[in-house]
Amino acid sequence: MLGRIIVVGNGMVGQRLVERLTETLPEGSSIVVIGEEARPAYDRVQLSSYFSGKTAEELSLVAPDFYDSGAAQLHLNTRVTAIDRQGHTVTTSAGETLAYDKLVIATGSYPFVPPITGADKDGCFVYRTIEDLDAIKAAGHKSRVGTVVGGGLLGLEAAKALVDMGLETHVVEFAPRLMAVQVDDAGGALLRRRIEALGVTVHTSTNTKEIVDGEARRLRMCFADEASLETDMVVFSAGIRPRDDLARDAGLEMGARGGVCIDDHCLTSDPDIYAIGECALHKERIYGLVAPGYDMAKVAAAHMMGSTDVRFEGADMSAKLKLMGVDVASVGDAHGRSDGARTMSFIDERAGVYKKIVTDAEGHRLIGGVLVGDASEYMDWLTMVQSALPLPERPEHLLVGGSDDAAQAVAGVDALPDSAQVCSCNDVTKGALCEAVAAGNQTLAALKSSTKASTSCGGCLPLVTKILNAELEKQGIAVNNHLCEHFPYTRQELFHLLRVEGITRFDALLDRYGRGRGCDICKPAVASMLATHWNDFILKPEHAGLQDSNDYFLANIQRNGTYSVVPRVPGGEITPDQLMTLGEVAKKYGLYTKITGGQRVDLFGAEVHQLPRIWEALIQAGFESGHAYGKAVRTVKSCVGSTWCRYGVQDSVTMAIDMENRYKGLRAPHKIKFGVSGCTRECAEAQSKDIGVIATEQGWNLYVCGNGGMKPRHAELFAADLDTETLFRYTDRLLMFYAQTAERLQRTATWRDGLEGGLDYLKDVIINDSLGIAEQLEERMAHVRETYACEWKRAIEDPVTRARFQTFVNAEGGDESILMVEERGQKRPANAQEQADIKGIPIALEEA
Repeated sequence: MLGRIIVVGNGMVGQRLVERLTETLPEGSSIVVIGEEARPAYDRVQLSSYFSGKTAEELSLVAPDFYDSGAAQLHLNTRVTAIDRQGHTVTTSAGETLAYDKLVIATGSYPFVPPITGADKDGCFVYRTIEDLDAIKAAGHKSRVGTVVGGGLLGLEAAKALVDMGLETHVVEFAPRLMAVQVDDAGGALLRRRIEALGVTVHTSTNTKEIVDGEARRLRMCFADEASLETDMVVFSAGIRPRDDLARDAGLEMGARGGVCIDDHCLTSDPDIYAIGECALHKERIYGLVAPGYDMAKVAAAHMMGSTDVRFEGADMSAKLKLMGVDVASVGDAHGRSDGARTMSFIDERAGVYKKIVTDAEGHRLIGGVLVGDASEYMDWLTMVQSALPLPERPEHLLVGGSDDAAQAVAGVDALPDSAQVCSCNDVTKGALCEAVAAGNQTLAALKSSTKASTSCGGCLPLVTKILNAELEKQGIAVNNHLCEHFPYTRQELFHLLRVEGITRFDALLDRYGRGRGCDICKPAVASMLATHWNDFILKPEHAGLQDSNDYFLANIQRNGTYSVVPRVPGGEITPDQLMTLGEVAKKYGLYTKITGGQRVDLFGAEVHQLPRIWEALIQAGFESGHAYGKAVRTVKSCVGSTWCRYGVQDSVTMAIDMENRYKGLRAPHKIKFGVSGCTRECAEAQSKDIGVIATEQGWNLYVCGNGGMKPRHAELFAADLDTETLFRYTDRLLMFYAQTAERLQRTATWRDGLEGGLDYLKDVIINDSLGIAEQLEERMAHVRETYACEWKRAIEDPVTRARFQTFVNAEGGDESILMVEERGQKRPANAQEQADIKGIPIALEEA
């Protein structure tokens, strides 16, 4: 029995330790967690997303019921003020004295503020906690110019936050280049140009001496070279220092420049006290990234449980980052400091790309590298460094491509040892992934769920996918992503072929690129692609036979063979006359009526032969097809917005109507749902939709790739404070990119998860036009809008199409075998017992 474990600190690393401990905690043991902040652990890595709309709840790393379950006890707003090592107790700011058997110091770090006169003036901030960000936000609303002191990782994250607030932004860095730890001079110069192109002014080799009151702006920064800069606010993000005062006061062994000294088991000089994370000093080094901290948490937990085999032996500081939209990565010995190291570099100033590899003295192994502007080779290079794979014969091909041996050098996952770390965020090795696949996790989603690989930053997704496919092939499971046996192409490849070659018919595509006669998989899939790209009427003779049963009759078939009728109600706004028409139609044809969660009225129980007459009446009243039967844009749900609600800040109803009318008729790999809320109270539940729009004082926040259903998924903030034109432009591009690149029957959420680079990659494509296809995507969406026609209107006006709607091909009228019963004043399908009673047939029911 371990007794009571007290964890001082509830940051990312402290929380990871608690989760590890609760997995194997012996009976009779307990965990007490003491955190200084007002909220449980949250994701500091993604802290800048708080400025672009992410909430504190969304940043939280703690499941809502984690501490309610009794697994551990959490004290918030509480600071440990003293450790009594002899008495095995800690004293808290609340006046409590708590006994411990094992103590873990996970106090993290504090932001370093250079010794500058005036650094404590009003308008000066640090960038560390959510409370810090709230203060920066409040100041930002009253400012025009903001300056960050520090051009490293944290400094550029803070600069992004100021840019997101719409401020004129400056970065002041003492070193001669940005990101001095991660990149070299050439990489730093290119990174500077890329960031300055985004409107940020960069001041390197600049030493701030003093901050005084400004004249044109609130503050003036005075530099050592006699220059100055007027600004409204200053954010210090110039690095961190370990929070080691508690350990120092307790007499634990400390490093000469700070940090609590630990051994390979994360034990301090006291055998009952551990230290992990940014407060810990291991072999004269403090690690400022979260991945090494997670590794320390794993080691400390294992040692407390009695294992001495698991050791912390340092950490690879390789990292792939996206800073203000610019990819930056460093691998291994990025600066070539190893004895005999040799370097090779490539720079393309036009494209804004810099690459450098560092080899050993013999030129046999890759030992480091730098990537700026394009970090697509990061995982391949990291694999070569960690596994000591041999370089290709011509190493320069790693920089510029063009060689099969270069591709082979990085493509073989079999060459990776089982001990190779694939996911540094969650410490997942290749061996763990292979074991998970062997245990039955044979899809990417299942593998991610069981191992947690690629569930944090997502940078390892390509390598995880390669390992999965390799292991499946070893098991004799064929791995291909062909649409079906008739087309040896993916859906994305087929879409490209029909678009580039102007193919408008299934039979033409089959003749040129397929074989056989097609099937129930490829026919509806190709029909959907043709409809997305050409927007032709789906019931034309050449297309009708491709459709599934719902599209064939432009209605959803129900369990008793009848169909539903779902007219479009844009934004949920409907006139009294239209409501009366719905009621009259429902009464005339005996239809069951129900208001749906998508703010529509569904009519159930129509037989096939009744559908044209029903739709004639609805179209005459101004209704259109709601596409409830198709894989297409369905509903745009809205609240009443600023028109009626006293909390509304924008007209959400008009926006919802405009969006539904703009995208109605768009066919896609799966159904698409929208939501528009007039304020952050979110009454339209926009953040559970494929496309969610939430009003702000400055415009609209755009959320993407959420969904309800069997596996609900919260939408992610894509862009903030957009004007209407930009909102439509981004949505046009995103929807068409999804329609062109997603797999068959793939929702936007799973499509986004499968993208290498995830949400950041999607932002690059849609916002920054990294693929150079934005104009093409907008043109295709414009074509869909311009060629839109209500499918039901066309169906009832075309005699050939209308003739299709018969219950029997050789007789008029309906199906007398369809039996209904009355319930709560409406008709519904009779169940088995009710049908037997109506027909007078006895039925034997099995006992439960």
